[in-house]
Amino acid sequence: MASKPPKTTSKAKPASAKKAAAKETGIAVAKPVLADVRAKIDQIDRSIQSLIAERAQFAHQVGKAKGKLAAAVDYYRPEREAQVLRMVVDRNEGPLSDELLVHVFREIMSACLAQQEPLKIGYLGPEGTFSQQAVLKHFGRSALGLPLASIEEVFQEVEAGNADFGVVPVENSGQGTIQITLDMFLTSNLKICGEVELRVQQFLMSRSGRLEDIERVYAHPQSFMQTSAWLRANLPKAEKVPVSSNAEGARRARNADDAAAIGGESAGHVYGLKKVVTKPIQNDADNTTRFLVIGRQFFPSSGHDRTSVLVFIHDKPGALFDVLSPFARHGISMNRIESRPSHQAKWEYGFFIDLAGHIEDASMQAALAELKAHSAQIKVLGSYPVAVP
Repeated sequence: MASKPPKTTSKAKPASAKKAAAKETGIAVAKPVLADVRAKIDQIDRSIQSLIAERAQFAHQVGKAKGKLAAAVDYYRPEREAQVLRMVVDRNEGPLSDELLVHVFREIMSACLAQQEPLKIGYLGPEGTFSQQAVLKHFGRSALGLPLASIEEVFQEVEAGNADFGVVPVENSGQGTIQITLDMFLTSNLKICGEVELRVQQFLMSRSGRLEDIERVYAHPQSFMQTSAWLRANLPKAEKVPVSSNAEGARRARNADDAAAIGGESAGHVYGLKKVVTKPIQNDADNTTRFLVIGRQFFPSSGHDRTSVLVFIHDKPGALFDVLSPFARHGISMNRIESRPSHQAKWEYGFFIDLAGHIEDASMQAALAELKAHSAQIKVLGSYPVAVP
């Protein structure tokens, strides 16, 4: 994401600076009275609650202005939410972090939208997975999460209309691409409607919480790779049992004292496991997973977007250069490129490309039109807001 421009709004002097100035001038600073401070906080809380209620009423009027629509998904506009959250970040002068304020406003918007009907969001289950955390981060707790058995099933349920949107992992900062997600786009007609970046912390958890009890460890294969160094140093003889999700591993580990699971704190809370060590055990301290939000339609530009395309190319010398050069000529930055077998013909490949900008942008339209002459097929997977912190 582009760096945030410096803020020019002037800030009031911090309390410590005021006290220092008062000390220099010899003016005594009165110690705040606790009862008065609490009374002021209560007054502010009443104002906040009143404003939230007023916002909910206006959100309801937006629904009325749109007329009678079929379902909650018809009221949801990811580009508008992204714009609102970016304004929250731009206005923030502290002391709370951008991430915390975005979380607060996300929950307010989620609750306001749920006045019509909660959104139904499919994700890789069971309850307690990182995919569920990504759902909560992007849609808030007023959305209805639907835990599903596989990434393929998430795609199927959204396509069938049983879920309004789905959330699926696509890449990890340390381990790279989740191939099954990309492969699903080869045949699916679903569109990418958003993205979520989730900081992933992997913990070792068990029923007893004792390292010496552990003889086997359950985890998703990606989690084993992300924690390989710690496991090699601390549990070299333990059996590593791969499972479909970390939450499934936690579910199994809760039934035996000699078993442990790797996963997020939420999985431990759901399945009653204790941390074996208090700190996360992943190899990379900045371990982050990117998730895609999938739906059934395109949405307008939010002003800071990414476009994902799938390009099938003819097998000829310089083919990849022909694919990439139109974007360079039209000043479009490429964020990522990944090749996968097309499953259409032997030795034929499709290229997944992430580009800066929206499909509605004139430069994007011109680049794609130029690309048509050099490719066998172009499939626009989606244009969507860049992840907000």
